[in-house]
Amino acid sequence: MTVLTALVQGTRLLEDAHVAVPRLTAEVLLSHALHRERVFLFAHPEHELREVEWLHYGRYLHDRMGGKPTQYITQKTEFYGREFRVTQDVLIPRPETEHVVETALRAAPAACTILDVGTGSGALAVTLRLETSAAVRASDISLAAARVASDNARRLGALVDVVVCDTMSAIADGSAELIVSNPPYVPLSQKEGLQKEVRDWEPHVALFAGDNGFEVYDRIVRAAPRVLRPGGWLVMELGFGTRDYVVRLLSGWKEVRIEPDLAGIPRVIAARMS
Repeated sequence: MTVLTALVQGTRLLEDAHVAVPRLTAEVLLSHALHRERVFLFAHPEHELREVEWLHYGRYLHDRMGGKPTQYITQKTEFYGREFRVTQDVLIPRPETEHVVETALRAAPAACTILDVGTGSGALAVTLRLETSAAVRASDISLAAARVASDNARRLGALVDVVVCDTMSAIADGSAELIVSNPPYVPLSQKEGLQKEVRDWEPHVALFAGDNGFEVYDRIVRAAPRVLRPGGWLVMELGFGTRDYVVRLLSGWKEVRIEPDLAGIPRVIAARMS
């Protein structure tokens, strides 16, 4: 079995299973099985797979056809130009969440202390630590997620203090000049309408926020004034249809800003504490 034959067969299997971008997915899975970069596949189409490599590739294809996200198979994804480790204990960071980083850097470029609430893989916390000179702390209710975040921070050389707690319950008063978060915001009523890759594989604690999707926004906005220093900033990702509700939550805050993503959808909200 050569690399070229493996790619052709894998692409066909993924197409038949209605997996998105089947050729690219086959390339990523085969690269993972070979422990090689994708460029190797193009440079060496005649390379003969060893039996163990073919077995791994077949298992990865089977998992992907069953709905398991590619990132959970390879246990890695890219965020803000860096490779993060992901497991089924954490949400897969989306490119749209990079807008949280960009908004935070614009809103509070001189922040010396940053808190990432619900850190998951640590994508926001690690990125902000590496993009700034701030002291960064991250919290998550899941011990397993906190371990993934700590591992990513260590591998990428970011000094991030990870705390296991519910939102900000274990965070000291007045300890942050900037709070960032990509909170759960999917209503439980929309569970069945999600893609199976999301609904069946990603952690529900990182996806769902009560019947209306606003539960975690409520708790973050309620707790933020205790943790923020005077004049501090709160920056959060917005879910579809949450903008108006979160804007009302932040009435009384100053300089409320809505930042759209590249598709023009309201993606991030930033506000400064009075």
